[in-house]
Amino acid sequence: MTAMSGKLAIRGMHMALCAALLLSLAGPGQADGDHDRARRALEAGEVLPLRAILQRVEREHTGRIMEVELEDKDNRWLYEIKLLRSDGTLVKLKIDARDGSLLGEKVKGKSAPHRQEAP
Repeated sequence: MTAMSGKLAIRGMHMALCAALLLSLAGPGQADGDHDRARRALEAGEVLPLRAILQRVEREHTGRIMEVELEDKDNRWLYEIKLLRSDGTLVKLKIDARDGSLLGEKVKGKSAPHRQEAP
């Protein structure tokens, strides 16, 4: 795979994740509810854009991003991101959508928990 095709694949994955995020927020009967609240929160600067969150996750964690959700829990916006590592380990990250800080990390799978440090 060339560097350009790798970048295109990552860009395509980001677009697919953004679309999945929007669809998950606009579930049956909720198109005017959760989706609009999330969009207003983004426009008001209450949450960081998904692109910024994904860039940070890719720098600080190993694995392939499999799922992204934006949730409003107790008046606090959270990104929940699931990563699949090459050894089959599934990692669930809870990230504060306001500032991008890692709030929690759960690891399930074959290996012990591992977190790659940022350069």
